[in-house]
Amino acid sequence: MKNPEPMYVSPEDFPTVPLVLDGISSRFIRENKIIPLEWKNNVLKVILANPDDVEIIDALRVASSAEIVVFTADHQMIEEHLAKFYGQGAQNINRIIEDMDQQGFEYTGEEEEDVGHLKDLASEAPIIKLVNLLISRAVDSRASDIHIEPFEDELKIRYRIDGVLHDVESAPKKLQAAVVSRIKIMAKLNIAERRLPQDGRIRLRFGDREIDLRVSTIPILHGESVVMRILDKESIVIDLDLLGFFPETLADFNQLVKKPNGIILVTGPTGSGKTTTLYGALDKINSPDKKIITVEDPIEYQLKGVNQIQIKTQIGLNFASTLRHIVRQDPDVIMIGEIRDLETAEIAIQSALTGHLVFSTLHTNDAPSAITRLLDMGVENFLLSSTIRGILAQRLVRTICPHCKELDPSGSDQEEYKMLGIADGVTLYRGRGCETCAYTGYYGRTGIFELLVVNDAIRKAILANADANQIRAVGRQNSMRTLLEDGIKRITIGETTLNEVFRVTQEA
Repeated sequence: MKNPEPMYVSPEDFPTVPLVLDGISSRFIRENKIIPLEWKNNVLKVILANPDDVEIIDALRVASSAEIVVFTADHQMIEEHLAKFYGQGAQNINRIIEDMDQQGFEYTGEEEEDVGHLKDLASEAPIIKLVNLLISRAVDSRASDIHIEPFEDELKIRYRIDGVLHDVESAPKKLQAAVVSRIKIMAKLNIAERRLPQDGRIRLRFGDREIDLRVSTIPILHGESVVMRILDKESIVIDLDLLGFFPETLADFNQLVKKPNGIILVTGPTGSGKTTTLYGALDKINSPDKKIITVEDPIEYQLKGVNQIQIKTQIGLNFASTLRHIVRQDPDVIMIGEIRDLETAEIAIQSALTGHLVFSTLHTNDAPSAITRLLDMGVENFLLSSTIRGILAQRLVRTICPHCKELDPSGSDQEEYKMLGIADGVTLYRGRGCETCAYTGYYGRTGIFELLVVNDAIRKAILANADANQIRAVGRQNSMRTLLEDGIKRITIGETTLNEVFRVTQEA
């Protein structure tokens, strides 16, 4: 029976990083013009320059003990991909693992490891090289986080790029103990402790760039999950003018941050850029005649001329206890990393009532919900109405890649666009996908914002114990634009897509 004709794969669907295959060398892959696509559920998908070569398919079947599914592609594109990832000079995880195997390194499961052996493993040159490669590749890929996750039969490595996780590598399970131990040593963590979560920090220099990595380990079923948050001091934007505000929203927010006292809140989920916005606000008002103190957990970036305090809960230095002492330091502006409980909220309100300008964050889905969250915590409504000056809710949306931006063939005549108020004939764009954006169609992010300025009408609503929907209705009567409406405006000027706006605003 004749095999079915292999499907053609376009270059956009090539893997962006090489797939690690136990028992199959880079040399074999290079010489036989094979691109491994996916190995899942005992099925190995490969692209072959010569899909009719039965000997190569049989060799792959024997080496992998898996069913082989064959695809084909343009010969020149296959050559270019192999030269990039499997060429003699290409540095990738496959080659490092092959070097380990050739040098006879043996790694057993971490359960049998003693501390001395773990230290020895983590100090081997190939492991150091492998971990450095994972970090440097993440920095080059503009990743914000590196996730190292142990599963039953593999060590999965993922990068978060522009807020979305991408599978990038899958290392053999036998390297798990060595890789995790190497990262723990770099972060000055206890490598013998595998039952409890740990936090640490790594400082690295890549050329002229200083990179800080916040490391978190947590025990899971098959070992320890490690997440490294990449803090690149050069990439942070602390200029409010560059964060993506529309001019009218920025003008209103600038007026708020220049108030002499009161509370200004920034809300949104983790990773929505709240701290960056607060840093931008502090930078805007930072001057020699003002004393600014921040209480953060953790301090993400150092701000010139600002007194920053790192919370240390293990010695009793928490938000509430620190804030009590801050007031005696005679500050003009206080920034609280997050209002987590009633005690912190009450001290923030007390500070605002005694003439301080207080900035803080809350985890709520939109601006009006911040009022109801504080009321639920137990804050009195008359205190809220007299201290809250404004609430900014925000999200980060991916922007269309400028290198492959094209007209959206579906156009704006679809029903969902009409329901959202996007008129017929509005030119919409999308990203086709190219090497620059790793074929996602998106490159970089910008903010969408919802600014609730607390005026007399909002104060009356707070005093009347109005719920979030009623406060939102009053805000919209006073020209507040919701997150969704701000996102739609971004779509109509060709910066992002409807799918992306829906992805980040579905809860709002």
